[in-house]
Amino acid sequence: MRIRPLLSLAAAAVVGVLVAPSAAPAAPAGPDPIIGGGTVSSAPWAAAVLSNGSFTCSGTIIAPEWVLTARHCVSGTMSVRVGSVNRTSGGVTRSVVSTSTRYDLALMRLASPVSTTYVTLSSAYPPVNSTNSIYGWGMTCYSGCSASTVLKTATVRVTSTNVTDAYGGRAIRSTRINGNAWRGDSGGPQFYNGAQVGVASTADGSNIQNYGSVAYNRAWITSVAGV
Repeated sequence: MRIRPLLSLAAAAVVGVLVAPSAAPAAPAGPDPIIGGGTVSSAPWAAAVLSNGSFTCSGTIIAPEWVLTARHCVSGTMSVRVGSVNRTSGGVTRSVVSTSTRYDLALMRLASPVSTTYVTLSSAYPPVNSTNSIYGWGMTCYSGCSASTVLKTATVRVTSTNVTDAYGGRAIRSTRINGNAWRGDSGGPQFYNGAQVGVASTADGSNIQNYGSVAYNRAWITSVAGV
Protein backbone atom coordinates (compact mmCIF):
# COMPACT_ATOMS: atom_id res chain seq x y z
CA MET A 1 0.00 0.00 0.00
CA ARG A 2 1.41 3.39 -0.96
CA ILE A 3 1.94 5.94 1.78
CA ARG A 4 1.66 9.51 0.51
CA PRO A 5 2.89 12.78 2.01
CA LEU A 6 0.18 14.63 3.91
CA LEU A 7 0.45 17.54 1.50
CA SER A 8 -0.92 20.87 2.62
CA LEU A 9 -3.75 22.75 1.00
CA ALA A 10 -1.40 25.39 -0.33
CA ALA A 11 0.72 22.67 -1.89
CA ALA A 12 -2.02 21.13 -3.98
CA ALA A 13 -0.92 23.02 -7.07
CA VAL A 14 2.81 22.56 -6.45
CA VAL A 15 3.05 18.99 -5.27
CA GLY A 16 6.71 18.56 -6.23
CA VAL A 17 7.87 21.37 -3.94
CA LEU A 18 6.72 19.84 -0.67
CA VAL A 19 7.14 16.13 -1.38
CA ALA A 20 10.16 14.40 0.09
CA PRO A 21 12.41 13.05 -2.68
CA SER A 22 11.72 9.41 -1.78
CA ALA A 23 7.98 9.83 -1.31
CA ALA A 24 5.32 8.19 -3.46
CA PRO A 25 3.23 10.31 -5.86
CA ALA A 26 0.57 12.43 -4.23
CA ALA A 27 -3.11 11.55 -4.17
CA PRO A 28 -5.59 13.61 -6.22
CA ALA A 29 -5.17 17.32 -5.57
CA GLY A 30 -7.51 19.06 -3.15
CA PRO A 31 -7.65 19.99 0.51
CA ASP A 32 -8.18 17.08 2.98
CA PRO A 33 -8.64 17.20 7.15
CA ILE A 34 -9.03 14.23 9.49
CA ILE A 35 -11.49 11.86 7.83
CA GLY A 36 -14.03 10.64 10.39
CA GLY A 37 -13.48 11.33 14.08
CA GLY A 38 -15.06 14.41 15.63
CA THR A 39 -14.54 18.09 16.35
CA VAL A 40 -12.71 19.62 19.31
CA SER A 41 -14.13 22.30 21.63
CA SER A 42 -10.87 23.39 23.28
CA ALA A 43 -7.20 23.01 22.37
CA PRO A 44 -5.08 25.90 23.73
CA TRP A 45 -1.93 24.16 22.45
CA ALA A 46 -3.14 23.88 18.85
CA ALA A 47 -1.32 25.82 16.12
CA ALA A 48 -2.70 26.39 12.63
CA VAL A 49 0.31 26.78 10.33
CA LEU A 50 0.08 29.35 7.53
CA SER A 51 2.25 29.80 4.45
CA ASN A 52 2.07 33.22 2.77
CA GLY A 53 -1.08 33.87 4.79
CA SER A 54 -2.94 30.70 3.76
CA PHE A 55 -3.63 27.66 5.92
CA THR A 56 -1.24 24.88 5.05
CA CYS A 57 -0.71 22.51 8.00
CA SER A 58 -1.42 21.69 11.62
CA GLY A 59 0.98 21.92 14.56
CA THR A 60 1.44 22.37 18.30
CA ILE A 61 2.99 25.01 20.52
CA ILE A 62 5.61 23.41 22.78
CA ALA A 63 7.07 26.53 24.46
CA PRO A 64 6.33 30.29 24.47
CA GLU A 65 8.30 30.92 21.26
CA TRP A 66 8.26 27.50 19.58
CA VAL A 67 5.80 25.61 17.38
CA LEU A 68 6.36 22.01 16.27
CA THR A 69 5.13 20.93 12.83
CA ALA A 70 6.31 18.89 9.82
CA ARG A 71 9.32 19.82 7.72
CA HIS A 72 7.39 19.41 4.47
CA CYS A 73 5.03 22.16 5.65
CA VAL A 74 7.75 24.83 5.55
CA SER A 75 7.50 27.03 2.46
CA GLY A 76 7.31 30.76 1.84
CA THR A 77 6.59 33.24 4.62
CA MET A 78 5.38 31.28 7.64
CA SER A 79 3.05 32.33 10.45
CA VAL A 80 0.81 30.59 12.98
CA ARG A 81 -2.51 31.00 14.76
CA VAL A 82 -2.28 29.59 18.28
CA GLY A 83 -4.91 28.74 20.85
CA SER A 84 -8.07 28.57 18.75
CA VAL A 85 -9.88 25.48 17.48
CA ASN A 86 -10.99 27.63 14.53
CA ARG A 87 -8.14 27.97 12.04
CA THR A 88 -9.56 31.23 10.62
CA SER A 89 -10.23 33.25 13.79
CA GLY A 90 -9.55 33.56 17.52
CA GLY A 91 -6.43 32.86 19.50
CA VAL A 92 -3.34 34.88 18.65
CA THR A 93 -1.25 35.07 15.49
CA ARG A 94 2.53 35.26 15.27
CA SER A 95 5.00 35.45 12.42
CA VAL A 96 7.79 32.87 12.24
CA VAL A 97 11.32 34.30 12.35
CA SER A 98 13.36 31.11 11.90
CA THR A 99 12.93 27.39 11.29
CA SER A 100 15.04 24.37 12.24
CA THR A 101 14.41 20.94 10.72
CA ARG A 102 15.35 17.32 11.34
CA TYR A 103 13.89 14.49 9.27
CA ASP A 104 10.19 15.43 8.77
CA LEU A 105 10.00 17.58 11.91
CA ALA A 106 10.27 21.37 11.96
CA LEU A 107 10.64 23.77 14.87
CA MET A 108 9.42 27.29 14.10
CA ARG A 109 10.57 30.16 16.30
CA LEU A 110 7.91 32.82 16.80
CA ALA A 111 8.49 36.57 16.62
CA SER A 112 7.21 36.99 20.19
CA PRO A 113 6.08 34.66 23.00
CA VAL A 114 2.58 33.22 23.33
CA SER A 115 1.16 32.57 26.78
CA THR A 116 -1.00 29.46 26.68
CA THR A 117 -1.01 25.78 27.66
CA TYR A 118 1.85 24.00 25.89
CA VAL A 119 1.90 20.35 24.91
CA THR A 120 3.91 17.83 26.92
CA LEU A 121 6.43 16.05 24.71
CA SER A 122 7.03 12.35 25.24
CA SER A 123 10.47 10.78 25.60
CA ALA A 124 9.10 7.27 24.97
CA TYR A 125 7.42 5.44 22.12
CA PRO A 126 3.76 4.52 22.50
CA PRO A 127 3.20 0.78 22.97
CA VAL A 128 2.27 -1.23 19.90
CA ASN A 129 -1.50 -1.86 19.97
CA SER A 130 -2.09 1.20 22.14
CA THR A 131 -4.95 3.57 21.32
CA ASN A 132 -3.71 7.08 20.46
CA SER A 133 -5.38 10.35 19.48
CA ILE A 134 -4.56 12.47 16.43
CA TYR A 135 -5.54 16.09 15.75
CA GLY A 136 -5.64 18.36 12.72
CA TRP A 137 -7.52 20.66 10.36
CA GLY A 138 -7.00 18.44 7.32
CA MET A 139 -9.53 17.26 4.74
CA THR A 140 -12.64 15.40 5.84
CA CYS A 141 -12.81 13.16 2.77
CA TYR A 142 -10.33 11.67 0.30
CA SER A 143 -10.91 14.31 -2.39
CA GLY A 144 -13.29 17.12 -3.27
CA CYS A 145 -13.70 18.53 0.25
CA SER A 146 -12.41 21.67 1.86
CA ALA A 147 -10.32 21.73 5.00
CA SER A 148 -12.14 21.59 8.29
CA THR A 149 -12.55 25.03 9.83
CA VAL A 150 -12.75 23.50 13.32
CA LEU A 151 -9.99 21.29 14.72
CA LYS A 152 -10.78 17.58 14.47
CA THR A 153 -9.63 14.53 16.38
CA ALA A 154 -9.72 10.77 15.83
CA THR A 155 -8.51 7.64 17.57
CA VAL A 156 -5.99 5.30 15.96
CA ARG A 157 -4.19 2.09 16.90
CA VAL A 158 -0.38 1.89 16.87
CA THR A 159 0.93 -0.97 14.72
CA SER A 160 4.67 -0.14 14.67
CA THR A 161 7.15 2.33 16.13
CA ASN A 162 9.90 1.51 13.66
CA VAL A 163 8.82 2.81 10.24
CA THR A 164 10.07 5.98 8.53
CA ASP A 165 8.67 9.45 7.93
CA ALA A 166 8.82 11.36 4.62
CA TYR A 167 12.49 12.23 5.17
CA GLY A 168 13.77 8.91 6.52
CA GLY A 169 13.44 9.56 10.25
CA ARG A 170 11.90 7.05 12.62
CA ALA A 171 8.13 7.15 12.71
CA ILE A 172 5.09 5.64 14.40
CA ARG A 173 2.59 3.82 12.20
CA SER A 174 -1.07 3.56 13.16
CA THR A 175 -4.32 2.40 11.64
CA ARG A 176 -7.79 3.87 11.78
CA ILE A 177 -10.15 3.21 14.68
CA ASN A 178 -12.74 5.95 14.13
CA GLY A 179 -10.83 8.25 11.78
CA ASN A 180 -7.60 8.79 9.86
CA ALA A 181 -5.25 11.61 8.87
CA TRP A 182 -5.12 13.21 5.43
CA ARG A 183 -4.04 16.41 3.68
CA GLY A 184 -3.83 19.46 5.94
CA ASP A 185 -3.22 17.25 8.99
CA SER A 186 0.53 17.36 8.25
CA GLY A 187 2.48 18.53 11.29
CA GLY A 188 -0.40 17.77 13.63
CA PRO A 189 0.11 15.79 16.83
CA GLN A 190 -0.39 12.22 17.90
CA PHE A 191 -0.93 11.80 21.65
CA TYR A 192 -0.56 8.83 23.99
CA ASN A 193 -1.40 9.21 27.70
CA GLY A 194 -1.59 12.99 27.37
CA ALA A 195 1.85 13.49 25.80
CA GLN A 196 2.72 14.16 22.16
CA VAL A 197 4.45 11.16 20.63
CA GLY A 198 4.30 11.99 16.93
CA VAL A 199 4.11 14.61 14.16
CA ALA A 200 1.96 13.82 11.10
CA SER A 201 4.10 13.02 8.06
CA THR A 202 2.55 10.56 5.58
CA ALA A 203 -0.71 8.66 5.06
CA ASP A 204 -2.67 6.63 2.54
CA GLY A 205 -5.89 8.60 3.04
CA SER A 206 -8.01 5.65 4.12
CA ASN A 207 -6.43 3.75 7.01
CA ILE A 208 -2.68 4.12 7.61
CA GLN A 209 -0.68 7.10 8.86
CA ASN A 210 2.98 7.54 9.80
CA TYR A 211 3.90 10.17 12.38
CA GLY A 212 7.50 11.31 12.87
CA SER A 213 8.62 10.13 16.31
CA VAL A 214 9.02 12.75 19.03
CA ALA A 215 11.06 10.36 21.19
CA TYR A 216 13.49 9.68 18.33
CA ASN A 217 14.03 13.43 17.92
CA ARG A 218 13.73 14.41 21.58
CA ALA A 219 17.36 15.43 22.14
CA TRP A 220 17.31 17.60 19.02
CA ILE A 221 14.07 19.33 20.11
CA THR A 222 15.64 20.12 23.48
CA SER A 223 18.84 21.43 21.89
CA VAL A 224 16.87 23.82 19.66
CA ALA A 225 13.84 24.84 21.73
CA GLY A 226 15.09 24.15 25.25
CA VAL A 227 12.16 21.90 26.21
